[in-house]
Amino acid sequence: MGTQDAATVVDHPLVQHKLTLMRRKDTSTAEFRELLKEISLLLAYEVTRDLKLTEVEIETPLAVMRAPRLEGKKLVLISILRAGNGLLEGMLDLIPSARVGHIGLYRDPETLEPVEYYFKVPEDLGDREVIVVDPMLATGNSAMAALERIKRAGATNVKYVCLLAAPEGIEALAGAHPDVPIYTAAIDRKLNGHGYIVPGLGDAGDRLYGTK
Repeated sequence: MGTQDAATVVDHPLVQHKLTLMRRKDTSTAEFRELLKEISLLLAYEVTRDLKLTEVEIETPLAVMRAPRLEGKKLVLISILRAGNGLLEGMLDLIPSARVGHIGLYRDPETLEPVEYYFKVPEDLGDREVIVVDPMLATGNSAMAALERIKRAGATNVKYVCLLAAPEGIEALAGAHPDVPIYTAAIDRKLNGHGYIVPGLGDAGDRLYGTK
């Protein structure tokens, strides 16, 4: 894994290969959805490397032993709707016991500021590790608003995971929330005039759900 600026880039060959397939404009909705699920599982593997362990006594078919087990309350995965659900599914395959939250935001066409329309998360966020997921970190406005709301709900140990990031989004998010590590599969070149990541892969939600 390599680190660039304020983000950790998960440069595993399988992640990079699958991301290339997702970028192609002729990749079908079904293929895109499956690839995102596969990549999210690999991203979850990397972002959970530092989960705390404790030892418990168990009995194997041959002997009694002390063995490692995850310590503390189960972690929380929070999806930024709607595209975040594509990352959420793969992560839940790896961490099926995780609690799940959702936050819905849209951009006000007049002010261009994010407006919250849905928020439902597990209780006791302050006692749990929280992983926030959204495929695209573009301007960073939605991510910053989501993290601010999640912190107000009590979260103190938070990570942010995306598939693609623009340098502008990383800079904005790291500036607003320096205590939140950012994980991504790639840092692309820039944002265009419409706020899309270039070269990117288009609108992740539309490609995931076939709505365009």
